[in-house]
Amino acid sequence: MTSRRRHIARLTLFAALVFGLFYLVTVERVIDVDTVRGAVAATGPVAPLTYVVVSATLGALFVPGPLLAGLSGLLFGPVLGTFVTLGATVGTAVVASLVGRRAGRDSARALLGPQRADLIDAQIERRGLWAVVGQRFIPGISDALASYALGAFGVPLWQMAVGAFIGSVPRAFVYTALGASIGDLSSPLAYTAIGIWVVTAVVGTFAAHRGYRRWRRRRPSVPTDDTPHPPVGRI
Repeated sequence: MTSRRRHIARLTLFAALVFGLFYLVTVERVIDVDTVRGAVAATGPVAPLTYVVVSATLGALFVPGPLLAGLSGLLFGPVLGTFVTLGATVGTAVVASLVGRRAGRDSARALLGPQRADLIDAQIERRGLWAVVGQRFIPGISDALASYALGAFGVPLWQMAVGAFIGSVPRAFVYTALGASIGDLSSPLAYTAIGIWVVTAVVGTFAAHRGYRRWRRRRPSVPTDDTPHPPVGRI
């Protein structure tokens, strides 16, 4: 019981720190994006690489991804900016996943129990990559928050990196193109970006709903110590 309470306290503290950081960055806006833009622009020819590192770090600190991608488009244009955004997105996924794994992996397994933990590990081994890809298509979910959670549940780093890259391509182009078109939102590029965003959001919502229903139907039952055992016949 003491060990269980310790794991609960550890996960609670981790969740409190993550959500506290989320509040400070997204609500209180303690990070000045204009200052970041000026600092990146001052690095000259290496500005794209600088922004990949800076944006990946800020993304893990819950600076909104659309804002960072739009700034990438404003700084580098729609083509180079899209690749910069993708690099930063993969970096954020890796950083957040590493922190989540380090902070919550052992406690999550301890609270789930060995049987449930092994079942989740088996599911991750078979479908972890596509879980990361699918999460990127669902609108309204923070990528950084999802990466922390997926890391705590043990999704491997290569699945996080590859899945974040594949799943983020449409949105990376959309928000980067909108940032590049900020001066003329009636341009064909802006309309194309908005159209892709709508299609991606619809597909992601439908796929998430269908995947959840399939998971509910196929979810295996896990025996516990409270499960009644069949009576043993007399010899």
